Amino acid sequence: MTTAHTAHTAHTAPTAATAAAGDAEETNALAWHTYGEHHLGRDTPLAEVDRFCWGPAPTGPGEEILGDLRGLRVLDLGCGPARHAAHLARTHRATVDAVDASPGQIARARGRYADLPGLRLLHADAVDHLRAATPYDVIYSLSAVHFLDPHRLLPALAAGLKPGGRLCFTVLHTNSVGDGPGTAVAPRPEILRLAGGGELTVGMWVLTPELWEDLLVQYGLRVENVTALDAPEEDNHASYRLFQVRRPTRVSSRPRTAKPPAPQSAVGVGAVLAGPRGLLLGRHRRGTAELPGGTVEAGESLPEAVVRELAEETGLVADPADVRLLGMLLDRVDDVVRITVGAVVTRWRGEPADQPGEPVGDWRWWPLDALPPGLFECSAQILTAWRPDLPIDHAPAHFTPFAAQEQGRRD
Repeated sequence: MTTAHTAHTAHTAPTAATAAAGDAEETNALAWHTYGEHHLGRDTPLAEVDRFCWGPAPTGPGEEILGDLRGLRVLDLGCGPARHAAHLARTHRATVDAVDASPGQIARARGRYADLPGLRLLHADAVDHLRAATPYDVIYSLSAVHFLDPHRLLPALAAGLKPGGRLCFTVLHTNSVGDGPGTAVAPRPEILRLAGGGELTVGMWVLTPELWEDLLVQYGLRVENVTALDAPEEDNHASYRLFQVRRPTRVSSRPRTAKPPAPQSAVGVGAVLAGPRGLLLGRHRRGTAELPGGTVEAGESLPEAVVRELAEETGLVADPADVRLLGMLLDRVDDVVRITVGAVVTRWRGEPADQPGEPVGDWRWWPLDALPPGLFECSAQILTAWRPDLPIDHAPAHFTPFAAQEQGRRD
């Protein structure tokens, strides 16, 4: 996803500026395919990189902000022809995965660096790769993050970093004609000029630094520094922002809403499903990562509530006899006492899938050593009741194990 620093606002119909995030990403994927093929066909010459240049000027921070990379796993997201990734593999003896959505850009990179030790070149969607890959020590991106929907990319970035891992990336702040950032999480059209003539329209999320930081924090990441990077030419208003971010060493949680429950919904259940592929978690529409679960309905037992909620939210089928109740968690939101019962489902049938009308979806299996940040507080409390060794931070809750279940576990 190599970008041009001369991007300016496209003069297109108003509907283009308000295109849905999915439409913008689809437009971008086509544009990057064209962009890569253009440079591949022209055999555009590129000098080797001897230091990092994060913005439109050769001054400013270099790769030193990535820290000591020797022996670490590093991801270059939107690598383009992979010059920076090759530099890190050669100079710092890092193991670098270089990923780009453009097949032409990856073809250019393979034509140049296919045999470079420590460098792996991959044609893939950024989010798809992050979801499948083992978490990295360091992830960086030079002007590629703003081409993807933050609500799709940032949770994948957070989960794709090891606890304590570093993330550094640049995003457009003001384009070359002076159009500044927006305060809504929505793409806007920008023009990329091609070498030798021609241009492409892409969708970019050009957001204020405060909004970027809010989004990063929402998905469990901590911003350590933001640096302004301005174009040196007087008639070029292009300005970028370099974010230095870290994933905390402990998994974060987010509190539940202070709104009191309906009288019939004061007791909830949460289900732990863990197996060889990891722990099952979904993503709520408000952004939290959650276990399957919900409120207990009148007339049903706790195991029956677990089985029903599991089927309604994920499509998985289980039997109440295969539900082991862990115990009861008591906490409070303002002056309302809340009760949540944690459970472990030991057997189930089917594959988890999004269900119509449910607020939680995007069900995935997560390794226990790479749980996503921003866990729903109740889910976090259940997980530490199940496995007290998990490094999860959450508000305290009183946990009372069910004696029969504890006895069964000792047996």
